[in-house]
Amino acid sequence: MNVLGALGYGLFNAFHPRMLWLMVWPMLVSLVIWGVVAVVAWMRLAMSLAAILKEWLEPALGFIRLDFGDATLIAAHVILFLLFVPLVYVTALFILGVFGMQKMVDYVAERSFPELERRHGGSVAGSIGNGLSALGGMLGLFVLSLPLWLIPLLWPLIPLVVLTWGNQRLLRYDALAEHADKAEMARIFGERRTSLYTLGFLLALVAFVPLVQFLGPVVFGLAFIRYLLGTLIELRYGGHPNKELAAGNTPP
Repeated sequence: MNVLGALGYGLFNAFHPRMLWLMVWPMLVSLVIWGVVAVVAWMRLAMSLAAILKEWLEPALGFIRLDFGDATLIAAHVILFLLFVPLVYVTALFILGVFGMQKMVDYVAERSFPELERRHGGSVAGSIGNGLSALGGMLGLFVLSLPLWLIPLLWPLIPLVVLTWGNQRLLRYDALAEHADKAEMARIFGERRTSLYTLGFLLALVAFVPLVQFLGPVVFGLAFIRYLLGTLIELRYGGHPNKELAAGNTPP
């Protein structure tokens, strides 16, 4: 199954009763956490960020006779919003990965791959470690991108790049941890890197679409699982140990 087929599978199955609650509660928890942070610290952070931007801009653009105070404060609010949305989304993905991904894997496996052997290459500890590693990597990418925030045209692109990397890193491990062994996981992550980044990029775009973003984690979680388990079938059996299993259909 290709990326578009996996997305179609994820969208169709996201509205199954077993998936609906997973669609809602991780995002609500994340919104509450970051909403409290925003209420408590938003203005303080905006003022501090505006001061930093002003310190950077005035020497660089000293030949322009302008008061950068208001402009930098507006820019600071825009930057904080562009950061707030990914933080909410990534936190929801992390919660879903740790507490809900196993239920999604079981759902896909029961319906589409009931005969696929489970080799348990991952673990709960590995899932938490992978999630923390992904969050740490995203923080590192953000720090490295700090000089690029001086270029307003790049403001929408920087979060997309960081989210794209983080999305595929967060979801790919849990999608295969139950069924693949470690060698299979490493091989698939290497060989299907382009497809995984494509799914990660599309999920990053959805993160900025109001209301639709609530669907994103579950839809793409299911898509990652369906795509990667299908890939595991191809790796083990050349795509067709039997017609039913190769097609991803439950045998009668």
